[in-house]
Amino acid sequence: MRRGRGFALLIVLWSLSLLALIGTQVTAAGRTESRIAGNLREAAVLAAAADAAAQEAALHLMDTSAAGWRADGLPHLVRVGTVGVVVRAEAETSKMPVNTAPSVLLAALVRQVGAEPHLARAIGDQIDNWRNPADFPTGLGGKGPQYRAAGRDWGPASRPFRTVDELRLLLSMTPELYARLAPHVSAYTQSAPGPKLADPVVGRAIREASDGGLIPLSFEEPPIWRVLAVATDAAGARFAREAVYQLATEQDAPSRAVLTLEWRVATDAP
Repeated sequence: MRRGRGFALLIVLWSLSLLALIGTQVTAAGRTESRIAGNLREAAVLAAAADAAAQEAALHLMDTSAAGWRADGLPHLVRVGTVGVVVRAEAETSKMPVNTAPSVLLAALVRQVGAEPHLARAIGDQIDNWRNPADFPTGLGGKGPQYRAAGRDWGPASRPFRTVDELRLLLSMTPELYARLAPHVSAYTQSAPGPKLADPVVGRAIREASDGGLIPLSFEEPPIWRVLAVATDAAGARFAREAVYQLATEQDAPSRAVLTLEWRVATDAP
């Protein structure tokens, strides 16, 4: 009888321990799920705030009054609920058009961001070969065979650049050179900016090319703005939205409006 009661007590104790262990695991899992849900909610709030601020920026840029924003790269603080969003806007039309600029002008720009002359010329030719539908390479550029010989499993698209990010794929491009070059080129403009409208680096490249006898074609284009909206919460979490807007022409829209040319998460935002 005593042995039976002892064995039953042992079973009860083991059962209680097992139930306690299960309870601990359920509680821990609940806390983890709650924490994940909270993080997802905070990320969604930041993303919504950045998106709202980026869209609000388009309205401010369209405003031609003294209260409107200028595409000068200066920061603007926008409050969306309890989230602060820092918004900057710059003019795409102050940059070098990567799809239409001659290779010598692009090479001058690459030299202005610190590349040595031979590399700058190669980058200029590779940009030209990338956007050129011809099957054969020109200058120091390259087509499919040259890329494959260098161990790349891709080659030039033989079409205009759709985004500046595609410059990363050029045969001689390095991450450091891309980081210095990307802020000064645009895949959305068609005309080189005039000297007074060009950003300083682009302006120096244009003057260098002009001294060499090349006069870049320049004509007035509808305003194109690049907007970066960075939302940050009290804990330091952040979300960055980058958008490119173009002021619509009368053919695009009967009333004053903007076209969204690009809308992406800016994971590389400073």
